[in-house]
Amino acid sequence: MQIKIEKMIYGGDGLGRLPADEQGRGKTVFVPFVLADETAEVRALETKPGFIRAEVTEIVQRSAKRSEAGCQYYGSCGGCHYQHTSYEEQLQIKAGILRETLARGAKLELPVELQLHAAEPWHYRNRTRLKVRTAPEFAAGYHLHRSHHLLPVRECPISSPLINRAIAALWAAGEAGEVSANIREVQFFAAQDDAGALLEVVAASDLSKPELEGFAAAMQSRVPEIRGVAAFEMTRKQDDAEATGPAESAARGVLFAVGDTTLETQAAGATFKVSAGSFFQTNRFLVDELVKVAIGDAEGKSAFDLYAGAGLFSVPLARRFTKVTAVEAAYYSSMDLARNIPENAKCVRATTEEFLRGVGGARPELIVVDPPRAGLGEKTAQALGRMHASRLTYVSCDPATLSRDLKVLLQSGFRVEQAHLVDLFPQTYHMETVFCLVR
Repeated sequence: MQIKIEKMIYGGDGLGRLPADEQGRGKTVFVPFVLADETAEVRALETKPGFIRAEVTEIVQRSAKRSEAGCQYYGSCGGCHYQHTSYEEQLQIKAGILRETLARGAKLELPVELQLHAAEPWHYRNRTRLKVRTAPEFAAGYHLHRSHHLLPVRECPISSPLINRAIAALWAAGEAGEVSANIREVQFFAAQDDAGALLEVVAASDLSKPELEGFAAAMQSRVPEIRGVAAFEMTRKQDDAEATGPAESAARGVLFAVGDTTLETQAAGATFKVSAGSFFQTNRFLVDELVKVAIGDAEGKSAFDLYAGAGLFSVPLARRFTKVTAVEAAYYSSMDLARNIPENAKCVRATTEEFLRGVGGARPELIVVDPPRAGLGEKTAQALGRMHASRLTYVSCDPATLSRDLKVLLQSGFRVEQAHLVDLFPQTYHMETVFCLVR
């Protein structure tokens, strides 16, 4: 089939259409690694009643915006999506997708300028997770594009230099027989300045402490900056990942730990302690900009930080507000939150929905929300809309759930004062946005 790409869509694909059928409908075709206005020969991989997923066999008419990728694995690896164009064009693609998603999902045409915050396009990631296989020979890597099969990789240009050294060390240890067959994933977490790192291992329950100690020694002998290694037990879902779907990171709890499994990292003018299993933003260069955009010059008596993680927003909020209430449900993140925040901030371990049910009369001047990819959901968005808060900052990593939630918040009387696209994930379709709402 030969199709012309009409536009880029969220998820990394380009969208084209087949010629209209007898009913005047042209079936939609989704194709990765293309650009708008290109013409491509494609081969169908999956055909559904309403669409086709395809792969490119030849670019017939190239876009002038096409460029060479910066990674030898690009096109096979499932991690990056936009390396075939310039970073400047990547930002424009994301901005266009965001605007279209808001118009479709929230019926919102932005009343203000969308402000773009660019990042360093390479070596920005401070957290990288690799799958591990020990037989028939050792390999570590990512999933192949649209697959659950392993693509061995020996470097990752979007990950920090320290993480790349650790990847090389993992290969050396694996090829020397120093990686247990019970280890299925290794996640690297590096400090902002690359001065230290933690390893989080996802392993079968059969992993023994001596096996983890041997692995830790092998890695630390090659990369002394590794402070410690924590092993998490793999769930059944993860164990069946090759058959049923991609494994999710960090499972039931720590099986064993070797060394110091808390890493200190700098952000927003403060030092944060982040434990293995805890969440922290993954862009080591742009995290300060994210905080600056989210908080701005807000100040007052009371602020809420919901989905607070390890306290990235809570700590700077506490410098500007008399009292900060920080809410986090996850076990490891809430432990870090409690020790990172100052005395005028309070840590509440609860889901945001649970917390909001008990504070109906509260009047914070600012609420900051940074939910996971699933967003707030209707009940939480409605509860926030009922609160007596004049300002709400929504930090989002998914434009579709953002649009769904914004529709509810706008109906409750909020309006968009600022809109920001903070590009924490160059080379990929993922985007971080910050919407500052007022009423």
